[in-house]
Amino acid sequence: MYEKDGEKYFVVDAHTHFWDASPDNWVKGQEEYAKGWIECFHAYQGLGPKETHWPIDRFQKYSEELMMHDLFEVGHVDTAIFQPTNLRQWYKNGFNTTEADGALAEKHPGKFLVNTTFDPREGDAGMRAFEERVKRYGCKGVKLYTAEWYGDSRGWSLKDPEAARYLEKCEELGVKNVHVHKGPTIWPLDKDAFDVSDVDYVATNFQGLNFIVEHVGLPRIEDFCFMATQERNVYAGLAVVVGGLMHARPKFFAKVMGELMFWLGEDKLIFGADYAIWEPKWQVEGFVDWNMPGDEELSDFPPLTVDQKKKILGLNAARLYDIDVPKELQLAAPESVEPVGVPNS
Repeated sequence: MYEKDGEKYFVVDAHTHFWDASPDNWVKGQEEYAKGWIECFHAYQGLGPKETHWPIDRFQKYSEELMMHDLFEVGHVDTAIFQPTNLRQWYKNGFNTTEADGALAEKHPGKFLVNTTFDPREGDAGMRAFEERVKRYGCKGVKLYTAEWYGDSRGWSLKDPEAARYLEKCEELGVKNVHVHKGPTIWPLDKDAFDVSDVDYVATNFQGLNFIVEHVGLPRIEDFCFMATQERNVYAGLAVVVGGLMHARPKFFAKVMGELMFWLGEDKLIFGADYAIWEPKWQVEGFVDWNMPGDEELSDFPPLTVDQKKKILGLNAARLYDIDVPKELQLAAPESVEPVGVPNS
């Protein structure tokens, strides 16, 4: 819990990782890509405050103790949600797997929720493994990386018939939250495979699922907003938005937040720190302190209220994942209003 100026915030970090990109985990013959991937991630960390930057060796593989400290001891996080990314073509044991996440979550009950992943190119065998992981770790969500390499394939689309089979299985298993990476490209993956243009297709076809578009399609923010506003089950995942822009590009951050609030609204924005690219502490504290600048070019956008920030920082994700929120951290119920024209009894 974070408290500031007498207000208490229940914080759900809906986008966190526990990865191993150390050289010992690089696939022989794929070292260029394994090294390039984690160095690109590390470069993004430079968008945060200088005092939060890590040396590359720590960034490649950090300890359980460091993660628990950064999230729960000093980071103000009440509950964190693991979002896996396999990348087994470059990393022997995978980069950030459901299994590694699940093992850590089991050691720290009540701290983490474990999401899993699927790749429709894995066919029936992948489907069976997906179902086993869901049952093993009680997954309520899935993280999809449509630009991941698989053999000679350099990406897939949510519109693919095989993807529909997996999404049908999500509905059957109660995996209702589908997080899709749509935003900044990480080398050497291809930009086109991260485009948001396939999201509305599946959002319309699978209205029983929630589609959380991670990184809101950046830098294609207009494409995302104009698509998301027409789909009642599309949400904005703010990983990269807060960590990548709030400190390094404050005016662009204000524009992005203004567009998201205007087109999607306060109930559909989901905070995620994107650890270990960025630590949650400075993001939570900074977002609570932040508000819309008074610049003329931003005059379309009103300031955020405390209640809106509480929704974004945790209450929206808690609703999607059925996380129990202590009563004192919930929003007060709106006062009832006497209907106009109805006389008092």
